[in-house]
Amino acid sequence: MSPLQVTIPADREIVMTRQFDAPRQLVFDAHTKPELVKRWLLGPPGWTMPLCEIDLRVGGKYRYEWRHPEKPGFGTGGVYREIAAPGRIVQTELMDGAPAGGEALNTLVLSEQGGKTTLTQTMLLPSRELRDMVIKTGMAKGVEASFANLDELLASGAQGRN
Repeated sequence: MSPLQVTIPADREIVMTRQFDAPRQLVFDAHTKPELVKRWLLGPPGWTMPLCEIDLRVGGKYRYEWRHPEKPGFGTGGVYREIAAPGRIVQTELMDGAPAGGEALNTLVLSEQGGKTTLTQTMLLPSRELRDMVIKTGMAKGVEASFANLDELLASGAQGRN
């Protein structure tokens, strides 16, 4: 729908904003239902998500693992701290192999106007150095590729199918 905007408003923050041509409940579902997450949160072509576990409750955990036939796989997980459906999720995130103390706090906010949803994802990292490391990984390119997949999923009308 619209290009991903990435800003760095503070020493430890990364903020990503993007609009989707869908109601926020559908965008929320796409972020919280494993059968949907596995279909779009893939990054560039060639990646798959063989593991997607979501226990969507405060204190519940999630775990994602990605695989690629020619690259090393990786994973991430965390704990849900706040869930206010369909507008807000706060969760921790720790990537496999992250340095000690490398856990991020992610806040997802979905706002709807005229049937379109603006997604704002704020990552609060423990240090400026870690924030800079995350930016240098090319994370924004992978996020935008995943969001392009999400655009296709939302447009397909397959949101409710398992």
